[in-house]
Amino acid sequence: MTNIVALLERAQYLDSVHNLSQLPPDAGIEVAIAGRSNAGKSSLINRLCRQNALAKTSRTPGRTRQLVFFRLDPLRHLVDLPGYGYAKVSGELKRHWQGLIQTYLDRRRALAGLVIVMDIRHPMKLTDVELIEWAGSRGLPLHLVLTKADKLGRGKQKEAYLKVSRQLAAQVGLQVFSATNGQGLEELQGVFERWFEPDQSPGEIDSPGQ
Repeated sequence: MTNIVALLERAQYLDSVHNLSQLPPDAGIEVAIAGRSNAGKSSLINRLCRQNALAKTSRTPGRTRQLVFFRLDPLRHLVDLPGYGYAKVSGELKRHWQGLIQTYLDRRRALAGLVIVMDIRHPMKLTDVELIEWAGSRGLPLHLVLTKADKLGRGKQKEAYLKVSRQLAAQVGLQVFSATNGQGLEELQGVFERWFEPDQSPGEIDSPGQ
């Protein structure tokens, strides 16, 4: 069984990929994290890995413009996907992001699962729904995280959770989470623990990317 806490704590920045030709070898196990701009993705990664500045946070939405790879060990990597849905970037840049994300998710054999991050106050926007449906059509394991739960009381959290859950297929995971107070952290760690087990990898594991 993977010691997921120790594994995630060892996360180190590996590379930023702006074009598909720059991708590291398609081997080992990767888990990707996606979300709309300003949904709390970077804060989630930092809390999950118990590091304050592993993923760069910004008050400016749309700042992440590459696939950012973090190395956990020679076999396993965490991938921070560019934020989507930010209206003020150029059309050309939007198309580039969409092509980069879609091609990575569609072709990457090492990809074991996708986490989609949504602000609990504004979940299931059109771009979220499109990504969820597309990932489902690919058969990609999917887990949704409703972030910034500390912004709502427990009653409103439950209301938001139930509203989203009614729109999902049974096999899609769903939880609430707060990077501020750690709510939902152990549940999220459990998802990563399952996905990072070597026998769950869809890619080859004998020649992992370094």
